[in-house]
Amino acid sequence: MKKDNRPVIYWLLSGCILVFIMVVVGGITRLTGSGLSMTDWHLVTDTFPPMNETAWQHAFEEYKKFPEYQKINSHFTIDDYKFIYFWEWFHRFIARILGFVFIIPFVYFLIKKKLDYQTLKKCFILLGMGALQGFFGWFMVKSGLVDNPDVSHFRLSLHLTFAFLTFAYTLWVALDLIYPEKNQIILPLRKLARITIIVLLLQIIYGGFVAGLDAGFIHNHWPLMSDGQFMHESVVLEKDSWLLRLTEGKSGVQFVHRNLAYLVVALIVFLYFKSKKYTLSSSQKNGLNYLLLFVFVQFLLGVFTLLYQVPLWLGVTHQAVAFFLLAAMTYTLHRFSK
Repeated sequence: MKKDNRPVIYWLLSGCILVFIMVVVGGITRLTGSGLSMTDWHLVTDTFPPMNETAWQHAFEEYKKFPEYQKINSHFTIDDYKFIYFWEWFHRFIARILGFVFIIPFVYFLIKKKLDYQTLKKCFILLGMGALQGFFGWFMVKSGLVDNPDVSHFRLSLHLTFAFLTFAYTLWVALDLIYPEKNQIILPLRKLARITIIVLLLQIIYGGFVAGLDAGFIHNHWPLMSDGQFMHESVVLEKDSWLLRLTEGKSGVQFVHRNLAYLVVALIVFLYFKSKKYTLSSSQKNGLNYLLLFVFVQFLLGVFTLLYQVPLWLGVTHQAVAFFLLAAMTYTLHRFSK
């Protein structure tokens, strides 16, 4: 790591931390049913929550106009509303902070010419990804402000997965600066690591589907689904085609998420033992060790989250550890690619 690059590296890693915090708070927002509490979006005027009772009452009256209040939360008092409002506001507030943390140092580094051409190109990509993520958030919330007071699980998964991708790419850019020297590339391990990260991202997409459809609240058994069945009959009964069954049916989505978990574990274990045939650097060994640790922790968290019917702390922890798993996977792939 070059000394001149340290401020840029710290800046990028602070962005990773903020994305992580934002997604964890987003998980709390989702699990507490808070995501539709703010019915509009303003870049500046809702930076802070309502500051007096009149403002709170106005916000509550606006919320009453939408289906979530009318069909689900009509019993809410203003104190109930303040609770769900806080989590959605806090989620958006962190997104704003993240924007400032990226843009202000970015402009400074541009002026001071701290960014080489390759890093500058990557930072412009990150800027675009951040803007797109903000749009995806609005796009997701908008889907729940119509007749059905539930956000589209496709849009939720898009928003969630893109946050993971933004985190991974930010980490990758930082790693390029931390490890400017070249490793000897072990092609079989790099190929297997690439396949593994693709399957892991597919699993994250299905995790978003499970979250959006509340599919974690059914078939709360393991290793088999309800009634001791490997694939419960409800998978077939819920929808008319296999495409719909495995992308829109609650049972079908959970079935895929369950079995992708086994595949992710198998691929990482295979990668770990396959690597024993080669002479590895210390960074490559460390990446594989952390990868193996986090995949088993995440697998166990997934099992217990299902068995205990998604308690808040377990659901949030499961989502948080997914970040550590993706970070370890990204680090390992980077060490086998550069």
